[in-house]
Amino acid sequence: MSKIAHYLQEHLVGEVMTSADARRYFATDASIFVLAPALVVYPRNENDIRKTARFTWQLAERGRVIPITARGAGTDQSGAALGGGIMLVFPAHLNRILELDTKGGTVTVEPGINYGKLQQTLHTHGRFLPPAPASIEYSTIGGAVANNAGGEKSVKYGTTRNYAQSLRIVLANGEVMETGRLSKREFNKKLGLASFEGEIYRSVDTLLEENRDLLGKLDLKVAQNNAGYNLLDIKHHDGSFDLTPLLVGSQGTLGIVSEVTLRTEVYNPQTTLFMATFETIHAAQSAISDLLDMSETPSAMEMVNGHMLQAVQDVNPNLLKESMPPPFPAVVLFVEFDNTKEHTVKKLTKKTHKIFQKHALSLQTETELESQQRLWKIRQATATVLGNGTGQQRAVPIIEDATIPVERYQEYFDGVYKLFEKAGLKPAVWGHAGSGSVHLQPLLNIGQVGDRQKAFRLMDDYYKFVISLGGTPSGERNDGRLRAPYLELVYGTEVYALFQKVKQIFDPYNTLNPGVKLGSNLGDIKALVRPDYNLAHFYDHLPHS
Repeated sequence: MSKIAHYLQEHLVGEVMTSADARRYFATDASIFVLAPALVVYPRNENDIRKTARFTWQLAERGRVIPITARGAGTDQSGAALGGGIMLVFPAHLNRILELDTKGGTVTVEPGINYGKLQQTLHTHGRFLPPAPASIEYSTIGGAVANNAGGEKSVKYGTTRNYAQSLRIVLANGEVMETGRLSKREFNKKLGLASFEGEIYRSVDTLLEENRDLLGKLDLKVAQNNAGYNLLDIKHHDGSFDLTPLLVGSQGTLGIVSEVTLRTEVYNPQTTLFMATFETIHAAQSAISDLLDMSETPSAMEMVNGHMLQAVQDVNPNLLKESMPPPFPAVVLFVEFDNTKEHTVKKLTKKTHKIFQKHALSLQTETELESQQRLWKIRQATATVLGNGTGQQRAVPIIEDATIPVERYQEYFDGVYKLFEKAGLKPAVWGHAGSGSVHLQPLLNIGQVGDRQKAFRLMDDYYKFVISLGGTPSGERNDGRLRAPYLELVYGTEVYALFQKVKQIFDPYNTLNPGVKLGSNLGDIKALVRPDYNLAHFYDHLPHS
């Protein structure tokens, strides 16, 4: 690789590194895997990305495939920020706000910009990006686009895909393509291009037209789904065409984002927060259903179960001493409204109180920030469990993502509790209750053969169970390497073959993040498991979920 590194360093403005410590640092992300890159590139501009992609394309044409993996802050829990070839690291240089249009409500940024710092800037202008993930303070916008990230506000506002207006993408051959919603006339002009971009437009359009009947199978009846590629939102009935929805959530497997323009929303820091406790899962599910039937959707609907609160208690008995002492309820639900009109807030508050009086054990309502933070501390206490372990055991992200139909919570919890009881584990559950996005991270020592085998048995049982409920294993945090082996099980062989064709259209030599989303089996990912799983990269910020 030294010859390749020397060649790239000669032609790029950014730095190229092959040192063992740099490669070791980028060999892990927030997942359970380890895979060291051959070399690390810090691109300073779009041309550096183009030249790197063009170079690997030319090598691939001669039969030598060197993968490219784009990386932000490495917070991905599915292993998508790992690759064995060239690692393109964006936060060092490509981290600027390029344009902020406060009148139009859009912002254009480079992919390496820190999400939290961008959010702070938007707040000073009375705007915000609603789909911010829990890792907002230590993740990047490029990573959010790659994963189609969502968070606690997604129940009302949707995910990153709802806010990505346009992208600049470096294609596998080094060409640059700008995406955005094209009118039928504009799209027809694209079809006539003699470039790789034109070839992509023609091929994707043909693929969609020839597989109309098959596309219906992509529409899983869940609030959030990142499994596979989004082919449903590309072409509208009016003939307009936009590849942005496809590329958002593609995890760097179809192209490399060099610039993104995002819509923003008006920010209202004055919110109303409710915290309710429930004696049973059924009571919590009934309350959630009633809340979702209201005229206005809450801006956040978060939950933790009693097992998670007990896990926090075991790690740090004093953390919840004042706010949530034992014995713990079956479920705690946090519901927030961020409406600006006083009349609407009063109406929603009255209706919410009625719902909780019908279903809940207890209820607290807070409108002052300091009091709200004390309540949110209970939900955010999951970080204590994620960041601490018992001996060699750690909370491992092997089944940390799924989205199920909200009306099937009772079946979900019944099934999960049985699975964990069978494995001799405690099911500490948290998530975004309003969108059916649920998370678990069992305490295991994956450096031990027995626990590693237990982890993969549990993962297999869990994902098959989620799919049987009409859910998706890749609800909020995408497929990556971890859930790639289950993609065919989610949709079936025909749809999986369709995804393979999409990959072939954009990346014929398989240089863009191979093994992510497609092309990995359980044997492949078992070989990548690191025995010393930890979150050492992120302790400056305290990992959140």
